[in-house]
Amino acid sequence: MNPTTEPPRAARHASVPNDVLFGEVARRLAAGQAVTLRAKGGSMYPFIVDGRDSVVLRQPETLRRGDVVLARTQERGWVVHRIVALDPDRVTLMGDANLCVRETCHPADVCGVAAVIVRRGRAVDCGGRAERLRAALWLRLLPVRRGLLFVLRHCRAF
Repeated sequence: MNPTTEPPRAARHASVPNDVLFGEVARRLAAGQAVTLRAKGGSMYPFIVDGRDSVVLRQPETLRRGDVVLARTQERGWVVHRIVALDPDRVTLMGDANLCVRETCHPADVCGVAAVIVRRGRAVDCGGRAERLRAALWLRLLPVRRGLLFVLRHCRAF
């Protein structure tokens, strides 16, 4: 068989510990590079869907309530969650699918902020008016989030 007709080799997968992976991501973000991460886990549903969506992170210039960020927390290690409260010495984070679990970190522990979410193959500007409005509304709907998540997961409407 000649090289042009040879079937492609199977993709190889390697497991990398989170501290190693996210340490490298943090290093690249600090150097001013953008980093794209494939979504893994369900804590950011319905805004970021496990295995389907990706997040493009950039080094944060400023932090705002509603931003999706990569941060290292004491409670859970590395997370990509949304800022729900912000003080000069403390950032409070919560996944969009979480009902009560929150994490905290120091602002210096926030390594990246989501600039773009690649949702169903389309780029969504996280700083855009529509996405920020959607995130603000979702934060306000926390008291009824359990029911909304049930409907969304079963209807796949979002």
